Amino acid sequence: MSDATVEALGTLSEALETVERARGSLYAFHQLTGGADLKLDEALEQLRRGGHDAQADLLEREIMGRNVIPGRWTFQIVEEYNAHYYQPFTEIESRIRGELLDGRQHVYEAEMKEARRTHGHPGHTPHP
Repeated sequence: MSDATVEALGTLSEALETVERARGSLYAFHQLTGGADLKLDEALEQLRRGGHDAQADLLEREIMGRNVIPGRWTFQIVEEYNAHYYQPFTEIESRIRGELLDGRQHVYEAEMKEARRTHGHPGHTPHP
């Protein structure tokens, strides 16, 4: 295959890796927001124990269980991201890699490893 093809698929792979990182950040957002919402139970109990029922009622009514964007909790954002962006992205990347590289991954990196390793050195073997 040509260097241009290897370079293009290396860039596509890098883009997918960035999407994977973004997806991880989205899951972190989901877990952090959910954890904060659950922590409100403790804050409500403490406010009520301190005699601040009106403030606890306000917090419970206005914040606890609130949508993070109109109509959606974080799990719905994650589900929609996965269905409408992540899954199609991974499917198309896999299809293109299958068509052009017989499904092989990280060809660009493998070529770089071969070019940069010291042949005969035990810490630079081509395979495990």
